[in-house]
Amino acid sequence: MAKHNAANERIKREYFQYLKEAKGRDEKSLDVVAKAIHRFESSTRFRDFKLFHKEQAIAFKRRLAEQLNEQTRKPLSKATIGTTTRVLHNFFEWLAGQPGYKSKLNYSDADYFSVSEKDLRINRAARVQPVPTMEQMHHVIASMPAASDIEKRDRAIVALILLTGVRDGALVSLKLKHINIAEQRLDQDAREVKTKFAKTYQTWFFPVAGDAVEIVSEWVRYLRDDLLFGDDDPLFPKTKVGVGDNGFEVMGLDRQSWSNAGPVRKIFKVAFEAANLDYHSPHSVRSTLARFGQTLGLPIRTYKAWSKNLGHSNMMTTFRNYGDVPADEQAELIRSVDPNGSNSDDPLITAIANTVRNHNFGQ
Repeated sequence: MAKHNAANERIKREYFQYLKEAKGRDEKSLDVVAKAIHRFESSTRFRDFKLFHKEQAIAFKRRLAEQLNEQTRKPLSKATIGTTTRVLHNFFEWLAGQPGYKSKLNYSDADYFSVSEKDLRINRAARVQPVPTMEQMHHVIASMPAASDIEKRDRAIVALILLTGVRDGALVSLKLKHINIAEQRLDQDAREVKTKFAKTYQTWFFPVAGDAVEIVSEWVRYLRDDLLFGDDDPLFPKTKVGVGDNGFEVMGLDRQSWSNAGPVRKIFKVAFEAANLDYHSPHSVRSTLARFGQTLGLPIRTYKAWSKNLGHSNMMTTFRNYGDVPADEQAELIRSVDPNGSNSDDPLITAIANTVRNHNFGQ
């Protein structure tokens, strides 16, 4: 059976170039698009896109609903189905305007990849994500050993994420020059650090107490003074593996960075298991910091700075994406409301409420 179609491959290359150069999509986004289109091609046995018919889209959506995830062997999630059909809708809408395809396709053909309103609501519904408490994070760090170079590095990684909320993808690209211990600041320069949306910003260490600042400071000193690392060396070098008496063995630290954030997530998994806690991802710590800030009763201008520290230009992004109220706290807060109206008029809450009303968030 055919595994590709030459004509399809040519037009897909043009589309990928369009997304990259005209729309500014990164490689990760392009991979999602490529995978979605390949799913559709497989379902049509790689027929030429010029021979598209609405029945192909209808049959594809039906098969997609029946398809199993290769790893979990469970049906594909509504989110995966929604992403796949949205990608195909955009692709065929673009395709209908291209030379050689205009006479074969209509713009309305893309609409056949739309999912039901019910599924759209499911896809858009907010999900409660597990978030570690500040106490749990301190417990995890305190439980981590720090005898070897590898252990020192791993503990410093968890500590820095707690101090700054840096995303794991950015963390693996950090160099020593990007951290200023004297000023307790992390410089996320998008020219060298893989930040989200290629945004450059500075993060000052959050006041989380505990030993995190001391751990990170000692790690930086160790790299510079003991291992003689320089400014352009990685802040968190990858593990060096070589051939020893018993085959491949860990041989300390390399002077290279990791190519992806997979090892950081593994470090978190091992650390949480060692602390007898359920696993929480590195990214979930950003929610920990956002919620922690909300509990401090900060003035509106201070919380704006707190939000910018997480890399958010708009403070409402912090509340919308990371400020969810856990169910137990939700119950406590509701029960604490005075029905006679004599509740606290926190200036931060008042300002947020006004912002929500003025911008119609959530409607």
